[in-house]
Amino acid sequence: MKTTGEIVYRPDSSTQYLQSFFDVGVSAGFPSPAADYEEGKLDLNRHLIRNPAATFFVKANGDSMIGAGIHSGDILIVDRSLEPKDKSVVIAVINGELTVKKIRIRNRKIILEPENHNYPVQEITPDTDFEVWGVVTSVIHRL
Repeated sequence: MKTTGEIVYRPDSSTQYLQSFFDVGVSAGFPSPAADYEEGKLDLNRHLIRNPAATFFVKANGDSMIGAGIHSGDILIVDRSLEPKDKSVVIAVINGELTVKKIRIRNRKIILEPENHNYPVQEITPDTDFEVWGVVTSVIHRL
């Protein structure tokens, strides 16, 4: 199953839901003594959304981007104000269908690459109805 955008959401920046933030670093190897103080509060809107007016969320569906850490059911944070560059992960519309892929721009050609070798790359031709909706800036997924 290819990875597509399933549902599009707008961010709600009208409310704040601040969570405790411990800026001590957590060892991914051997345990280290934990600091016993709170560094501050973390607002995920401020941390994950650079341009609220141009940002939207989309739920991924499929496994074509699994190599990029995008799993089916993940929420993708997408910024429409960013210019896609070579190797950006983008939300695009191809012939009326939303998809998420890595964009490759080479020799004036645009190619959309999956991050799963089970899927083919797609070259965008002049006949393709194609538009980039935005650049994926973050992925939210449960463990």
